[in-house]
Amino acid sequence: MGVAMGVGVFGFMFIEDYSFLDAFYMTVITISTVGFSEIHPLSAEGRAFTTILIITNIGVFFYSITTITSFLVDGEFQKFLKMHKVNKEIGKLENHVIVCGFGRNGMEVCEELAATNVRFIVIENDEAAIKEMQERGYLWIEGDATNDDTLHSIKLEQAKAIITTLPKDADNVFVALTAKEINPNIDVISRASLDASETKLRRAGADHVIMPEKIGGEHMARLVTKPDIMDFIALITGQEEINGTKMNIEEFGFDNMPIGEKRSIIELNIRNKTGANVIGIKDEKGFHVNPSSTYVIDKHSKLIVLGTDESILKCKNLFSNH
Repeated sequence: MGVAMGVGVFGFMFIEDYSFLDAFYMTVITISTVGFSEIHPLSAEGRAFTTILIITNIGVFFYSITTITSFLVDGEFQKFLKMHKVNKEIGKLENHVIVCGFGRNGMEVCEELAATNVRFIVIENDEAAIKEMQERGYLWIEGDATNDDTLHSIKLEQAKAIITTLPKDADNVFVALTAKEINPNIDVISRASLDASETKLRRAGADHVIMPEKIGGEHMARLVTKPDIMDFIALITGQEEINGTKMNIEEFGFDNMPIGEKRSIIELNIRNKTGANVIGIKDEKGFHVNPSSTYVIDKHSKLIVLGTDESILKCKNLFSNH
């Protein structure tokens, strides 16, 4: 529109010797096709110029209408709104988890994170996978997880963990290396297909390397060799129910505990107050399985607790006061 106005004003000033104000007026009534009369009868050249100006701007008008209609009807406008919403959500991210890839493993990861109310964002460039994430209401960004700019755009510096489930081990190695370079404190969890890739991933900075095929095979074999143990593990990890009630394992830290203060398990009276059981402790020395009631915990300790959803919730309320 600005170009058309400029051409019109210049043309009328040059061809009809109009003043700037008169040329501007003629350009406006010509482009808008309102039908007012000319300032004075146009010359043959002026009429030809006016005709070209009208035809050109009618073409521009219909092209603009077509473009706008296509933008609205073809879903581009909705896509723009969705991306605007995504960008707003990304701006709020902090202490979140980044998931690279939304294949079979990535989907399972997202389902578990969503079920436990952990804030996460997925990087994916496959249209079908993106559509699936939209339907599930997941936060996502379209891009290449091996690209540094993509990782920066989702606030990798503020993330607490990155889970890379890309199909190629080489890509997972690259993501692990880049993530640790950008954020040395981030917890990197990577999928691997080959045994040889595990060493490379750990060299690249991966804190945990998971081989789904290997784990799946071992699990199936143990269902034959140690069926009761596997059933028990399924029960205490919430995969199965006990008399209609699911059990869960949760960890609790004591970051709010004043430095120097120490409490024993028996002093916390966890079993009587919540119904949950302390099955393990992690401290600066490592893990302690089935600790005694006299075990003393401090600010650096983490309790591993087994209980129902109700008892776990009571534990959260109890520990928030310590």
